[in-house]
Amino acid sequence: MFLSRFRVNTARPGSRRLLSSPQALHAAVMASFPHLLPGDAPVPDAPRVLWRLDHQARAEVLLYIVSPDRPDLTHLVEQAGWPAAAAADPQTPGWQTRPYGPFLDTLSAGDRWAFRLTANPVHTIRRNSSEPRKITAHLTPVHQMQWLLERQERCGFRILEKTDDKRLLPSGTTHQGKHEHHGDRYEMSVRDAKALSFDKTRDSNSTRRGRAVTLVTVTFDGRLEVTDPDVLRRTLTQGIGRAKAYGCGLITLAPLTTPARQTS
Repeated sequence: MFLSRFRVNTARPGSRRLLSSPQALHAAVMASFPHLLPGDAPVPDAPRVLWRLDHQARAEVLLYIVSPDRPDLTHLVEQAGWPAAAAADPQTPGWQTRPYGPFLDTLSAGDRWAFRLTANPVHTIRRNSSEPRKITAHLTPVHQMQWLLERQERCGFRILEKTDDKRLLPSGTTHQGKHEHHGDRYEMSVRDAKALSFDKTRDSNSTRRGRAVTLVTVTFDGRLEVTDPDVLRRTLTQGIGRAKAYGCGLITLAPLTTPARQTS
């Protein structure tokens, strides 16, 4: 496994095209692996290519990629990087890649880390028992947070709870009807909610529109404790939730002493 980081040159026209289209960026990421052909489906329960965009500042956008194989991002440097600077120094091709396995091997139960995850929190609903269930996005931070809390155990970690002195409410929870909301209980925040809508083309040579794709994505930042290292390793290499082809599902870890920037 490999972890790669690529800084996007937001001043370039190619960058603006990629940043405005999750489908185009997904295609560019997958083109980094010569043996992968367009349309290849991921192997179930196997490590896969995951990616995520982090908007650190207005002009600082980082692309993170976790992949089973080492990527070649030369085409991304040419489209959305600093190609002249990369050509001037062969030792710095315009991105950084390092083996991910040694880090994964160090994970142990009880370890505590800061985490970041961009995800597509959804649930299924139906108006009555005769209708099929429909996949629907969670739209409020409370329900988006609950979506991740419901998955933490089977993902190999638990999200840390705030100490009493950091809570605005005595228990960190509020009640609305029969529902308990944990917005002030956990060391976790939800931000950067985005509604994305685009047409999925049938293939790279097609001029016809494919089916419409609508996503709601959010970014979670917080702190966690490792409960099952093997399960967490699988989570880090297979992702969480849906829409992994469109920049969702990649969770990264950083030491708790590190600021918000995630370096794994």
